[in-house]
Amino acid sequence: MKKIIISIACVLIIIILGVISTLNKDQSNLTKVKVAEVTHSIFYTPQYVAHALGYFEEEGLDVEIMLVSGADKVSAAVLSGDVHIGFCGSEATIYIYNQGEKDYLVTFAGLTKRDGSFLVSRQKYDNFTLNDLKGKYVIGGRKGGMPEMTFEYTLKENGIDPKTDLNIDTSIAFASMAGAFIGGTGDFVTLFEPQALQIESQGLGYVVASIGELGGVVPYTAYNAKKSYIENNPEVIERFTKAIQKGLDYVFNHSDEEIADIITSYFPDTSKNDLTKIVKRYRDNDSWYKTTYITENDFNHIQEIMKSAGELDTFAPYDNLVTNKYNKK
Repeated sequence: MKKIIISIACVLIIIILGVISTLNKDQSNLTKVKVAEVTHSIFYTPQYVAHALGYFEEEGLDVEIMLVSGADKVSAAVLSGDVHIGFCGSEATIYIYNQGEKDYLVTFAGLTKRDGSFLVSRQKYDNFTLNDLKGKYVIGGRKGGMPEMTFEYTLKENGIDPKTDLNIDTSIAFASMAGAFIGGTGDFVTLFEPQALQIESQGLGYVVASIGELGGVVPYTAYNAKKSYIENNPEVIERFTKAIQKGLDYVFNHSDEEIADIITSYFPDTSKNDLTKIVKRYRDNDSWYKTTYITENDFNHIQEIMKSAGELDTFAPYDNLVTNKYNKK
């Protein structure tokens, strides 16, 4: 009997070792890809869905997503070769191209199609309009960053001068904006989720408008890589794009609750209930592209916003900075 048990144990060990060996072999066949994301936000839900459901592995990729705060820092990480792919606003690629960088960054897939921030008020408004901002103190985003430029563009489009009609504070770091508002600074603040919902839940403020809804469609957060990397690794770019498309397809074909279940581990400090509410809020705001394809109109609109903010003199050429070779329209 003892010999039988020992034999069975040996067989089980051999099977387990075989499985581990196979798994290790499969893992070694995956191409490693490092991605720098500009911030960690529920706004990027389709990306986390693709990661959680193994869509990158299905395409033969081992994708590591790391936080590199700020589009300028994401771009620097891509240019230096510390990461292969950058995930940030398309404005960063435009700045780099216009600075004369030879191996500039090319955007190859879109994810979010409008600003993901919300205008949060300290005071409750039953019928808020942008005119209610006149004479007020607003904590805005970084000067030259897409959230702040989109906010200012929206104000101008509604006949409000961002320099004279209100006071916009762009000196507070992105990660500290919610804390500054909670601490008593400002009448309004522009925030991404989950900070906007958290302030509402605590009774410390009220979401009165979606900046993205007001600002129009742009390739707000998109994937880019060095021109040389795309030319030398077309199969990686194609497979990566396919995985992101699968993530988008899943989001558009499943409920807010199902999606919240999948991304829970990416946001351990946010409850399932809050995750569901935030996914719904972004869905209701039409935040995500249905496909990764980026149109020339959308790309030019982001440049219009940059020009309006005084951050751009010359439009960068769409054909140079965007490739849709791997995207379905």
